[in-house]
Amino acid sequence: MDHAPADEDHIANATLGQGAGYGVVLGLGGAFAIGMIATTFILKRYNRELQTSEMFNTAGRTVKSGLVAAAVVSSWTWAATLLQSTGICYRYGVSGPFWYASGATVQIILFATLAIELKRRAPNAHTYLEVIKARYGTVAHLVFMVFGVITNILVSLMLIVGGSATLNALTGMHTIAAIYLLPLGVIAYTMVGGLKATILTDWAHTFILLIIIIIFALTAYASHDLLGSPSAVYDLLVEAATRHPVDGNKEGSYLTMQSREGAIFFVINIVGNFGTVFLDNGYYNKAIAASPVHALPGYIIGGICWFAIPWLTATTMGLAGLALENNPRFPTYPDRMLDSDVSAGLVLPYAAVALLGKGGAMATLLIVFMAVTSAFSSQLIAVSTICTYDLYRAYFNPEASGKRLIYMSHCVVVGYGLFISTFSVGLWYAGISMGYLYVMMGVIISSAVLPATLALLWSGQNKWAAAGAPVLGLATSLTAWLVTSKKQCGELTVKCTGSNIPMLAGNVAALLSPIVFIAVLTAIFGIDKYDWKSMLEIRRGDDHDLAQEAGVDLEDVNGGHEETQAEFDAEQSKLVRAGKISRWTTVILALAFLVLWPMPMYGSGYIFSKPFFTGWVTIGIIWIFGSFIGVGLFPVWESRGTLSRTCKYIWKDLTGKSHIKTIHAQEAAVVGTPGDQTPPEKAGLKEEVRSS
Repeated sequence: MDHAPADEDHIANATLGQGAGYGVVLGLGGAFAIGMIATTFILKRYNRELQTSEMFNTAGRTVKSGLVAAAVVSSWTWAATLLQSTGICYRYGVSGPFWYASGATVQIILFATLAIELKRRAPNAHTYLEVIKARYGTVAHLVFMVFGVITNILVSLMLIVGGSATLNALTGMHTIAAIYLLPLGVIAYTMVGGLKATILTDWAHTFILLIIIIIFALTAYASHDLLGSPSAVYDLLVEAATRHPVDGNKEGSYLTMQSREGAIFFVINIVGNFGTVFLDNGYYNKAIAASPVHALPGYIIGGICWFAIPWLTATTMGLAGLALENNPRFPTYPDRMLDSDVSAGLVLPYAAVALLGKGGAMATLLIVFMAVTSAFSSQLIAVSTICTYDLYRAYFNPEASGKRLIYMSHCVVVGYGLFISTFSVGLWYAGISMGYLYVMMGVIISSAVLPATLALLWSGQNKWAAAGAPVLGLATSLTAWLVTSKKQCGELTVKCTGSNIPMLAGNVAALLSPIVFIAVLTAIFGIDKYDWKSMLEIRRGDDHDLAQEAGVDLEDVNGGHEETQAEFDAEQSKLVRAGKISRWTTVILALAFLVLWPMPMYGSGYIFSKPFFTGWVTIGIIWIFGSFIGVGLFPVWESRGTLSRTCKYIWKDLTGKSHIKTIHAQEAAVVGTPGDQTPPEKAGLKEEVRSS
């Protein structure tokens, strides 16, 4: 059974060859793994970071807003972000990129409020599921654990399935080989560095990704011999609409926001993405890792910067595909792309080949690799923290030592990577594409969004509503999805169940039906009067065994000390203020992205003029440069002090000007106070400073 793309022969002359595929997956993947392993060593040696269970799973809870924003952008930039958005643009025109980007940006922005509440209500939590258990008990905890893990599985499958399909199309690398090899490097550096390595890699991947997107945009709209300007692209899009007008678009044009099928996708996109943000433990991991004052700006900056990635990528590559598909340079010429190839995410690589030849193929290979691996590392940490803290520590070994918790995390990282690869092979044989998984995920998971949100925002939700609404909502959504499919097509096939109307019915039922179920179960069992105290009792891991084994005091590593009551009160005050700001900010931004910007253009049925289209593209290019500053350069500027100090320490250590122990002792002497009682084991270090 041949699963290669139907028109693979058309791009045979432009592909990179299997060597390039294996080179990127193994070579670049290995390079990132070695780089992150080296970074972990440097942080341990020069920044006194001991790899405890807390550091592995929470990055010390001190990450600044720039890195939080970069991590959010990277985690939300799946293969689907680039491939699916470009396919939607190819189908529906200029409306597709905006519907995709706005329908997936608001969740990140709204999540900022939930991130603040998690930091305030449960400052020691490792996962949002610990919060569920602390408030509602075992039954609700198990229900949400199932939904949480299913969310991570669906996202992981989309990443690996979409990435392997693109690797196959561009290089001829066998899909199964790509499926098993893509996760290898990610597993290696995640095991060694934990969440901090994941966040640092997220920044590096995002930096490279944004540069390539900028190159694509400037090539298509400024320097290409066939395109080279928004005006030229506009003319070719008008010609494309004449050849094959878009059913449901105003006058069949690719240059209008009024698109019936695009609007249906918009609703599906919004609903499904609520589930993959609000139920994905990876986003809670980022909130937990953030320093309290940096959580809100991190998520707001991340959401706004992320918007430009699918919007401009699809506006560039999707429209370039439409503009160039009637040219011999396009891989499928003289035919249009098959719908199955569009669903598989192949518009982006085909357009890149037409635009830049083998250079475009390599650039596409790199950005898809970056998107897949960085987002997958987030999924590895998300699942490992769930299995470690919500399963192992909660039900099997409540007194687990730090060493044991890290061991469990490592086992889960390896086991989950193997599981996802094997599952992806099964989907490949079944003919299930990334596009199908993307629109289906909301049907499966979104019924748990509202109960999970209310667990942190409303003290009145009782345990029966929390545990029952997701299950009843899932039953409702599956029924709506499959009944609509049967009624529309007369049979249940992959093509029919994956079409817009059945997916719309299932997704909307999943997100909205819990409103009814929560209301009914609250009426039956009464409004809860929760005091929020049990969430404060969630405890951190006990890492004294690891500190003792390393011969250090926990007070002296990872920048940590026991928080005083005064510090806790000050932190809570800041979080309360941030919570108030986040509510207003997120509501205003959500209304702007969902209503104020797109709806007047949709309702009027305006077809873009050439000057308007030029302005539209120009705004996108300016926005992507702003994103590059926000999540590419700002994290470096924000961490300039640490970077400078670390580089100085490395130089002194390498040149023999000062031993690292002496440097650390000098720091300790500087921060010490007169009359302090120096422990005997530290007295020698102070003496070393004096003698040096």
